[in-house]
Amino acid sequence: MWLYENKEFDGEDISDFAGFVYIITNSETNKKYIGKKLFKNTRHVRLKSKKRREKRVTESDWKDYFGSNKVLIEDVASMGADKFQREILRLCATKGECNYWEAHYQFKHEVLLHPEDWYNEHIWVRVHRTHVNKIIK
Repeated sequence: MWLYENKEFDGEDISDFAGFVYIITNSETNKKYIGKKLFKNTRHVRLKSKKRREKRVTESDWKDYFGSNKVLIEDVASMGADKFQREILRLCATKGECNYWEAHYQFKHEVLLHPEDWYNEHIWVRVHRTHVNKIIK
C-alpha cells in the first residue's frame, strides 16, 4: 500500500501523471530510501519489417514496487513487506520531473552523507531545463 498526503493511494486518477517520487521507511530500523517510479513502461517492438517499430505502453509494477536497492529488497524479503511504509512524496507530470525531484529530495536529505540512515548508495541524475518547464512556469 502506498500513502499520499496521509491517505491510501490506489492510483485511480493517474492520467495526468507520468510517475512519482517516494520514500520507503523501515519501521524497525528507521532506515529510509528515496527513489522514483513511473506508472507506465514503454518499449519499442520490432514488427515483421526490420525498419518498422511499434511503441507498446503497459502499466508498470508500481503497486508492488519496493525500490531498486539490493539491500532494501533483501530486507523486505527477510523482514516482510509489512515492516516498510511506502509514501509518495510528489506526483510528477513527466519523467524529467521525476528525475529532478528525486535528486532534489536525495540531496536535501543528504542521503549519501548518512549511510547509517539511508539505503541510497548513489545519486544518478541527468536533467535538462526543458524537462522541468512546467515547474518553472
